[in-house]
Amino acid sequence: MEREAHVRAEPGTVTATGTGWAEAAPDLMLVSVGVECRAESVAEAYEAAGQGLAAVASVLRSRGVAADDIRSAGLAVRADLAWRDGEGQRLVGYVASSSVAGRLRDLGSASAVVSEAVRTAGDDVRLNSLQLVLSDDSVVRAQARDAAWKDALSSAGQYAALASATLGRVLTVTDTRPAPGPLPLAGIQRASATEGPSVEPGVNRVEAAVTVTWELRP
Repeated sequence: MEREAHVRAEPGTVTATGTGWAEAAPDLMLVSVGVECRAESVAEAYEAAGQGLAAVASVLRSRGVAADDIRSAGLAVRADLAWRDGEGQRLVGYVASSSVAGRLRDLGSASAVVSEAVRTAGDDVRLNSLQLVLSDDSVVRAQARDAAWKDALSSAGQYAALASATLGRVLTVTDTRPAPGPLPLAGIQRASATEGPSVEPGVNRVEAAVTVTWELRP
């Protein structure tokens, strides 16, 4: 689909910037599940977080997520401080946190997998993020580039005609990044604590922009 282009003319040449986009349904969910455990000692907090993280990873593996699609982030431990009147800031325990990221390739079962992974860690779990993406956007990106080229060519041809000229050979081509716009809301809605998130994939948009300079022929 073509979009508005900005055109700059110089003697003997015309330069047009064209933009375009294409859409495709996502086929991959990226999920990040974290655990955050509080305990009186470092060892207890560390052990609890490790167990929670292992439980989440175990659910992902049991639901068919490949080992290469599961990645654990670093385990961190910090002091848990609280302010008490008359005493100031006091150490009340320790907090250990970590997370595991998974790539879910079956969107049909993704909702159930996420819900089970979240439930298995109990109240210590943190659902950090869910994203619906394209595992390979090369085809749709090529379509976006085609649309951007047509947009630039259309604008340049119009300006050439207004100047009583025609387009000659292409002198330069620059692939430019379109300015990022607002990201569409992911097709994920929370139904309830027991049902978990329902997945509505929708479509993802890929944008492209190109700046091209042509010769102007009388």
